[in-house]
Amino acid sequence: GQFCQRSISASGSIQLQEVEGLEDMHTQDHVRQYTLRCPAQRAGRTDHQPNQLKGSYVELDPHVRDCVQTYIREWLIVNRKNQGNSETCTFKKKGSRRDFHKTLQKQTFESETLDCNDATPRPLNVLCDETGRTTLTSCDFNLRSLQPDPRLENLLQHVSVEDFERQNEEARRANRHAELFALYPAMDEEDAVEIRPVPDCPKEHLGNRILVKLQTLKFDIEIEPLFACIALYDVKERKKISENFHCDLNSEQFKGFLRSHTPCIDSSSQARSAVFSVTYPSSDIYLVVKIEKVLQQGEIGDCAEPYMILKESEGGKSKEKVEKLKAQAESFCQRLGRYRMPFAWAPISLTNFFNFSTLEREMSETESLNGNRTTGDRRTTMLQARRLSERSLNSEDNYAVSNFKATTLTVNTFIKQEGDRLSDEDLFKFLTDYKRSSSLQRRVKSIPGSLKLEISPASEVLSCCLTPELLQVKPFPENRSRPQKEILEFPVREVYVPHTVYRNLLYVYPQRLNFANRLASARNITIKIQFMCGEDATCAMPIIFGKSSGPEFLQEMYTAITYHNKSPDFYEEVKIKLPAKLTEKHHLLFTFYHISCQPKQGACVETLLGYSWLPILLNDRLQTGHYCLPVALDKLPLNYSMHSPEKVPSQSPPIKWVEGHKGVFNVEVQAVSSIHTQDNHLEKFFTLCHSLESQVTFPIRLMEQKITEATLEHELKLSIICLNSSRLEPLVLFLHLVLEKLFQLAVKPMVIAGQTANFSQFAFESVVAIVNSLHNSKDLSKDQHGRNCLLASYVYYVFRLPEPQRDIARLGAAGSANLPESRYYTFGRTTAVSVGSRLLQSRVMSCSNPDIHGTQTATDEEVKNIMSSKVVDRSSSRMSFYIEATSDTSNASVSPRPSNKKVECHTMREQSEAWLRAVKHNGFGFVLQIKSMAQYVHNMDKQDTLRRSRFSDRFKDDITTIVNVVTSEIAALLVKAQKETEHAEKINISLAFFLYDLLSLMDRGFVFNLIRHYCNQLSNKLNTLPTLISMRLEFLRILCSHEHYLNLNLFFMTSVSAPASPSPSLSSQNSSSCSSFQDQKIASMFDLSADYRQQHFLAGLLFTELAAALDTEAEGISKVQRKAISAVHSLLSSHDLDRRCLKPEVKVKIAALYLPLVGIILDALPQLYDFTARSGKGRTGSPDEDQESTNAINQSVAWAIAGNQFNLIRSSGAPLSSLPYKQYNTLSPDTTRNLLICFLWIMKNAEQSLIRKWIADLPSMQLNRILDLLFICVSCFEYKGKQSSDKVSTQVLQKSRDVKARLEEALLRGEGARGEMMKRCRTPAGNDRFPGLNENLRWRKEQTQWRQANERLDKTKAELDQEALISGNLATEANLIILDMQENIIQASSAVDCKDNLLGGVLKVLVNSLSCDQSTTYLTHCFATLRALIAKFGDLLFEEEMEQCADLCQRVLHHCSSSIDITRIQACATLYLLMRHSFSSISNFARVKMQVTMSLASLVGKSSDFNEEYLRRSLRTILAYAEEDMDMQPTLFPVQVKELLRNLNSILSDTVKMREFQEDPEMLMDLMYRIAKGYQTSPDLRLTWLQNMAEKHAKKKCYTEAAMCLVHAAALVAEYLSMLEDHKYLPVGSVSFQNISSNVLEESAVSDDILSPDEDGICSGRYFSESGLVGLLEQAAELFSTGGLYETVNEVYKIVIPILEAHRDFRKLTSTHSKLQKAFDSIINKGQKRMFGTYFRVGFYGSKFGDLDEQEFVYKEPAITKLPEISHRLEGFYGQCFGEDAVEVIKDSTPVDRSKLHPNKAYIQITFVEPYFDEYEMKDRVTYFEKNFSLRRFMYTTPFTLDGRPRGDLREQYKRNTILTTMHAFPYVKTRINVIQKEEFILTPIEVAIEDMQKKTLELAVATNQEPPDAKMLQMVLQGSVGATVNQGPLEVAQVFLAEIPADPKLYRHHNKLRLCFKEFIMRCGEAVEKNKRLITADQREYQLELKKNYNKLKENLRPMIERKIPELYKPIVKTASLFVRCETVLPSASEV
Repeated sequence: GQFCQRSISASGSIQLQEVEGLEDMHTQDHVRQYTLRCPAQRAGRTDHQPNQLKGSYVELDPHVRDCVQTYIREWLIVNRKNQGNSETCTFKKKGSRRDFHKTLQKQTFESETLDCNDATPRPLNVLCDETGRTTLTSCDFNLRSLQPDPRLENLLQHVSVEDFERQNEEARRANRHAELFALYPAMDEEDAVEIRPVPDCPKEHLGNRILVKLQTLKFDIEIEPLFACIALYDVKERKKISENFHCDLNSEQFKGFLRSHTPCIDSSSQARSAVFSVTYPSSDIYLVVKIEKVLQQGEIGDCAEPYMILKESEGGKSKEKVEKLKAQAESFCQRLGRYRMPFAWAPISLTNFFNFSTLEREMSETESLNGNRTTGDRRTTMLQARRLSERSLNSEDNYAVSNFKATTLTVNTFIKQEGDRLSDEDLFKFLTDYKRSSSLQRRVKSIPGSLKLEISPASEVLSCCLTPELLQVKPFPENRSRPQKEILEFPVREVYVPHTVYRNLLYVYPQRLNFANRLASARNITIKIQFMCGEDATCAMPIIFGKSSGPEFLQEMYTAITYHNKSPDFYEEVKIKLPAKLTEKHHLLFTFYHISCQPKQGACVETLLGYSWLPILLNDRLQTGHYCLPVALDKLPLNYSMHSPEKVPSQSPPIKWVEGHKGVFNVEVQAVSSIHTQDNHLEKFFTLCHSLESQVTFPIRLMEQKITEATLEHELKLSIICLNSSRLEPLVLFLHLVLEKLFQLAVKPMVIAGQTANFSQFAFESVVAIVNSLHNSKDLSKDQHGRNCLLASYVYYVFRLPEPQRDIARLGAAGSANLPESRYYTFGRTTAVSVGSRLLQSRVMSCSNPDIHGTQTATDEEVKNIMSSKVVDRSSSRMSFYIEATSDTSNASVSPRPSNKKVECHTMREQSEAWLRAVKHNGFGFVLQIKSMAQYVHNMDKQDTLRRSRFSDRFKDDITTIVNVVTSEIAALLVKAQKETEHAEKINISLAFFLYDLLSLMDRGFVFNLIRHYCNQLSNKLNTLPTLISMRLEFLRILCSHEHYLNLNLFFMTSVSAPASPSPSLSSQNSSSCSSFQDQKIASMFDLSADYRQQHFLAGLLFTELAAALDTEAEGISKVQRKAISAVHSLLSSHDLDRRCLKPEVKVKIAALYLPLVGIILDALPQLYDFTARSGKGRTGSPDEDQESTNAINQSVAWAIAGNQFNLIRSSGAPLSSLPYKQYNTLSPDTTRNLLICFLWIMKNAEQSLIRKWIADLPSMQLNRILDLLFICVSCFEYKGKQSSDKVSTQVLQKSRDVKARLEEALLRGEGARGEMMKRCRTPAGNDRFPGLNENLRWRKEQTQWRQANERLDKTKAELDQEALISGNLATEANLIILDMQENIIQASSAVDCKDNLLGGVLKVLVNSLSCDQSTTYLTHCFATLRALIAKFGDLLFEEEMEQCADLCQRVLHHCSSSIDITRIQACATLYLLMRHSFSSISNFARVKMQVTMSLASLVGKSSDFNEEYLRRSLRTILAYAEEDMDMQPTLFPVQVKELLRNLNSILSDTVKMREFQEDPEMLMDLMYRIAKGYQTSPDLRLTWLQNMAEKHAKKKCYTEAAMCLVHAAALVAEYLSMLEDHKYLPVGSVSFQNISSNVLEESAVSDDILSPDEDGICSGRYFSESGLVGLLEQAAELFSTGGLYETVNEVYKIVIPILEAHRDFRKLTSTHSKLQKAFDSIINKGQKRMFGTYFRVGFYGSKFGDLDEQEFVYKEPAITKLPEISHRLEGFYGQCFGEDAVEVIKDSTPVDRSKLHPNKAYIQITFVEPYFDEYEMKDRVTYFEKNFSLRRFMYTTPFTLDGRPRGDLREQYKRNTILTTMHAFPYVKTRINVIQKEEFILTPIEVAIEDMQKKTLELAVATNQEPPDAKMLQMVLQGSVGATVNQGPLEVAQVFLAEIPADPKLYRHHNKLRLCFKEFIMRCGEAVEKNKRLITADQREYQLELKKNYNKLKENLRPMIERKIPELYKPIVKTASLFVRCETVLPSASEV
């Protein structure tokens, strides 16, 4: 059978082996092996190509033969053993990670075992007052009732410290994971420049494939056979985008009607499934179904009518009619069965089958297939892979077809065809209307029917499938009856994919015939179409593809007939399989017939009307396009086919033409061919090449011109130059063949007329020009290194050196006979390797390198002549002609080789632009060079030759020159604009790969020298450090990725035996053991010394770059640092996972090679990212967490406050306090993590004894650095749980990569800044790798948040579990390595060192590791190490200066509450041992007792996840230890332990209560306040609880209250410090804090008679020191600042500054004063705009509230809280507690009558209150802040009338003012404070009126004097004052209270006061009216007049009342001394006197 193979199989392979002198422990792995792989069958290959060509392969036209040869020739691939084949690649790429997790042990983490089912709401418990409780002694719970955990057996046994340490080490070493990097997440490939993607194999292009299965076609009546045909149409592009698929769905009965017309039925014609391919999906694509029927008499409408009106199911007459119609149809079928007529059609939109979220017109309209994607992200690579024409589609690649399920569609209505609207144009009009609205249905006649079809995505491999040429595609089962057909696509735009399969199809579309003026007989017209190979009737070739249910191939095809139409339109598509060899005789013949529908006696069905024809070739070119042909009426004359019908020479007798030889027949011909180029330039080039290669007769004809042998050379050179002018699409389609021909011309001499012709110069330049064109085309894709994918694919698979046996010389037999080896020795230097080097030389010489001069040779003149022979006015440079595609018109002269003489340099620097364009993708030249060299070595059998003698010295010189020139070019480009920098970057990578490949082919010493020259040359020419390091780094990273990197570095050598410099080929040296390390100073092994760099060449270079990058502070260096670290990381990762390095002894040696890295990392310590700052995870923060800058009461602040000299926790990048580090920029979290994993790998694999020796010699400062580093490592590798296991470093944005890709796609299409920004962001090889260029771009967020790690959206649970398993193992392994290091440090250091703060450093790291989420495996080992430490250094641990005890107690205690038994058992044992040792060392463990108590208090207050039940069990276990410890029974120890446990149990009881109030924040704070109060006699614990409160407040954003808690804590510390020592600069106890808060005095309750600070264990915490005091106050100041209380910040710093001054801490003073300045600035700027709290009185009534019943509080709520908000909150909360029906809110503020309340309900009364001040207070409270600070009195008013109503008339309206006094002043440590006093004042109606009028007058005054004036506000106030319609307005008030003088003399003063109020009020109204007059605009004049009128009216009405005085008030007191007036009298105003 015939098959089309679609897979790549490697059959024949030639292996080259070469053994070098470089051997070590496994020589066999270093055998170099090239495989030149030649797959026998390529993708899309047909096994029977020659058969398909119908004729002998040899007889074929040379061009066809070449094409076929190109399509069937095997690939030629160069392979090297071990290259890209190490375990790393398989591990990362081939998915062996899938099974890897099965080998891992599941690690148990506390965080994953916690029970999370505590979400049920708890009933509210009433907080009882426990003032009678005796603190720390009452025990609510009996410990003895609990069962203790199992005890550790050997805990109390006496074992020597050494044995203990040895046992621990053995336990730690067991079951460890060998490969650390296997656990580490794979690196983002962003920096992985060394990954050289294998180009996609050239394959046949397929778009997005959909499978359409036609199932049934039925109409209401079934009377005749109907034929379906489907095709795809793109409405927007107005283009048919697929060929037709014909399908026969008729029953056997109807098929029988046509049997007489069907000679045979081939299986291929029975297909009912079609596979359509769509390259450019769009919502405008429609599947159009056309239905035809057999021709019958009548218009289409008449024939369709029965289908519209009859139904077979109706029976009766209908049935009879149907039977009659069926009989009629049968007779028509028998007579006219071969003719068809149009019947109906139906459109089906495919919008739902394409994924338009990705692809809304997938690229901008202008962008073509392989759109300009230069980014290296994986999605794009995938997209490119798809577009580079997958033959076997991958489900992932098929991304544009949404993953829809198979969908069955039913089309129920068909549109009747209109006889005069059959053309494609009409169809597109219909479809456009149809898309716009479905109203089309109403306007056209529809036929009811049913077509059922199924649409599904086409799977990768389809069984039983046929290609468009009807070739079978494997797999193709024998027995399958119905095949599936692939339908050829006609893409709407160009598809740039080179041809790889033989395809030679012609499509003929008859369109229109105009016989309107013809005889009457021409009505039912059909055209018979034939493909003729001669003029005889028998010459019709059977190569027309048949339709459905018929033969595969036909000799003729008839078009469908429109009844009685003289000018019919046609929609036929005739598909022809073109013969491989076409001649002038081949032509298309069109015969026109009239078909008689009615049978007439003896009449023929067909009546001949005329002929037309179209020759297939014109000037040897395939004819395609639109033609309008004349029609001849008579039989055609002899040799008609030699001419086109329009140009037939005159005949005798003359030919009769329709309409006098006018064109009346429109036809379109299109070819889809991988043989015919359809491009003039290519045609000419190929023709001339073949005329050289084969015997031809001259002159040859080419298009219109004749070429003689003399002009052949000239014409060929011209055609080579013009190649690049051909269109891009045909050039790409025939790329492989074009390049092959050019390389043949370049390398092989041609003999023309006995003369040797040299085309090499032209051919090379043409290659460069084509490479330029392809590279610069925006329509072609590039890989991550910016290489053109088509070119990369060509070199990798297709390119081969021209074969000698095909050297056919032109007309000179002697030439060919003498030149058997000609391609090797043609011109002096053109060796087998010449292809690549010549390509490079032609660019390199005399262009931009001033040291190399060129000579202008004769070839230049020749080019001039050739160019001038064309009528083009261009400069005479041969470059300019073909460089024009790059819009480059500069000149350059090129010389094939440099002259030895010093010749004047003809070219200027600016003329080398063309060279730059070419070198930009020198990757092409380089890979070509390498492949040529590999082939040369293979062809010449030089595999076993010594590398030195493989290539000539001359060739090595060429290579050196090339490398030097390219390096200078890189340097030259780097100093130019950014765009050029990107080019330099790409060239740099290409050069690196070139040298990387040379290491496998040439002498290594030679290559090392090239590398050294490169580094030196770049250093000399560049002065910007980041760029320099970046370039060299990428260069080195590629070289270091060589598969024999370790051997190249001589890693098995010791420094004693190493040679002095990198030597070319070393003879084998015996690997020496590490024993010789003892001979040298071990410390130097950890340094990057000159010896090291000389001995380990590549590693030395890489480390030098890394050290330089880390030590530089230039702008943009951070990216370079990331790049450097990534390079080292990727190297170590590859060693770790390389199967050649599995043995531990090998890893030891590799680790020794990397020891200098340890020194570099230690030096970089201050630059590492700080993972230890836990709130919001350090500096960059987390996008997921609500991060508060001031939520600072955390571990890091605790360290800072403690003033600990080992403080490593740096806030916001401050340097470590322990060492004098230089300030550097900080590395990102990812980069730091990558660097640290390298450090851990070395520490894990290096020889441990060596590390201990190294540590022993280190000074303590260096040791502290190591400890600091380990501290960071602990936090860095903390387990993050499943939630973020896949990428531990960055907070992953939960977006799939596709979403980002779509967003970028959209932005990139968008014009303007966003698009530009996105383009910059995505440029992979440019500024993304280039430091400094987009350092400040807003969009560059990938450092932290925007890094697309492995997104979790689409991951299954199994995948998440697997990731969690791996990251759990990583965390465990990393921490165990850190633990090993700590053990090494402890063992290597003497006791003296440990006293010297070393123990503190070790403990700090251990405590940090205990505070992280750790696995039980690690914790077991960690606690064992801790116990060993306690045993070894117990005495030191409890000395006064050791600060670690507190933290240790807290962490161990935390693990005592673990839910995991093993952890709890270990923690209990450790805690007991700690107590026991502290007792033994000082016979009183008060300090540990105090620390444990405080730790528990702290744990209770802060930790929400700890479990008191487990903790109690642990306490019981410790009790059991104490009781079982026989050695301690005689001492007081057991008694003291019991007392301690009783106290701890008591604290736990408080905890239980706190848990109950977790949901009620106010109640919780009250409880915490009460607990803190209970510890009044224990300052340490009170301080702890105050801090707990502060933390809770800060979490709720109550910053002021949090600050107050810290102020109280500071006051407590101050009290203690003032007792201890009397320093003037220290505050005098809590009194000094009164200005901050009057409440602080409660801290002074602790006096010396209650407490003695000297007592051991009391006030021993780290805060009870001067630095602790400052720390607390600084934190308080920060919180006050956040809360907006800037004035308080000043008061706080008044206490801090004297202390700082006393300590001469000028740095802190600087920052303090700058903070003060900020605070004062804020006061000036924000002043009145600040929002302070809002206050409410809340009363609780009802027995349900317990102690709260009848309690009143003032609540402080956030600013602008409305009454309904707090009401809703409290009602909701208590509703949850008591049930919604049981809670009621009292709406008013009147006093509550208990007797009226329901006993079973809870009542809450909420009233808004305002701060209240007496008049004398107002003098002091001037500012806005002062009126809102230190508030103890609040007021609310309640209106009432005497009869009980709240409101009444003015005469009866009273008001009650209630003033509340609280126990403490706001702000306090709580947000609600008890009310302790209540005063009430009642105002009489006239007093209420006075108050109202004063308020109104004030409003007027404020509105009038406002600056800037506000007209609207003023008018609003005025309207309320003088408006005519104001109810209960001023006038009414006056009439009620001032109309007459009151009878009661007591009211005289009120009356007079109100009168004066009115007087001022009317005056203010006047001012306001005048002010308004000045503010109004012209359109408000009437309004102003109205206001003025109302004002005058009001004034007149009020005047009598205002002027009426009460005489009694103005009487003198003493008649004789009238100078004195009554003192109570209100003095009259000046106007009244």
